[in-house]
Amino acid sequence: MLSHELIARYGVLVVFLNVLGASLGLPLPVMPTLITVGAGVTIATTVLSSTLSHFAMMLGAAVIGGVVGDLIWFQGGRRYGERTLHAVCKLSLSREKCVRKTERFFGRWGVRVLIVARFVPGLSLVAVPLCGAMAVRLRSFVSHDCVGVALWASVGLAVGGIFASQIDMIFALVPRLGRPAFGLLGIVLASYIAYRYCRRILLAKALEKARISAGELHALLAGNPRPVVFDIRSRERRTLDPVVIPGAVLADERKLRKLVARYGTNRTLVIYCSCPNDVSAARMAKRLRLAGVKLALPLAGGIDAWRLAGFGVESMVETEAAALSDEQRSIDVETAAHEPAFLTD
Repeated sequence: MLSHELIARYGVLVVFLNVLGASLGLPLPVMPTLITVGAGVTIATTVLSSTLSHFAMMLGAAVIGGVVGDLIWFQGGRRYGERTLHAVCKLSLSREKCVRKTERFFGRWGVRVLIVARFVPGLSLVAVPLCGAMAVRLRSFVSHDCVGVALWASVGLAVGGIFASQIDMIFALVPRLGRPAFGLLGIVLASYIAYRYCRRILLAKALEKARISAGELHALLAGNPRPVVFDIRSRERRTLDPVVIPGAVLADERKLRKLVARYGTNRTLVIYCSCPNDVSAARMAKRLRLAGVKLALPLAGGIDAWRLAGFGVESMVETEAAALSDEQRSIDVETAAHEPAFLTD
């Protein structure tokens, strides 16, 4: 049976170590731990003031552990930028999605994303170094991170306290189930992890068959007609690495119809991103082909592979100026088409 006295005595240390480890990227079951500790403290301490005191100490331990762990990734993001983001994404089973999703959240909410980051799987792990890479002030980071960790830990402890009797019943049944139950749980967990990793490997192999290399793209750009190159990196990633492949068009994969309408379906389209395994670029290429584009290919390795091959890049300022000029010309043409024509003698 669950030892409530041990939980009440060592719960602060258990919470601190679990939250600290999870913040560093270790695969620890922090929320179940918070719920279990909250239930154990509620049952072990019958006096309300004592229960609240224990909860306050555990909440403080969670905040300290979470912020200390996050500060390490924050400083890593501030110092190493994009390399830290790639490193932290390798700790996620869904690394092909985590960077893109986090960048969009950050682009919309800024540092405030830390308040809800721990409630969204994978978001906190990338949002923290992203804040460092985007030069968020340390004071602002710590204050928002404290609020986010405190809110998240409070939910776990509160759930444990509210459903303490039910949780205690579950733990009382565990010894009766015996080793077969633990074995079955371990098999299910291992199967899930194996499935995710196998899916990732199969996806990477499938993408390898439908990519264009930096050398092949360079050769196409030297010919005629030239392919259209789309840079679909997020605004935050472009800020960290403010260069593009010469002639690249800054594009948003969510505005697919406009891109097809503007460039047609007969031109060769090449897409690059900054996500692991070029997944975003590969997905956009697939959607373009489904929309009728005859040849749409992701660039293997993105702009990093382009630079490693020794090919030049151009400043983002020049590309943005060209994009604004094209947009203004489009507006002028559309305005002229709707203006009434005046006849003169």
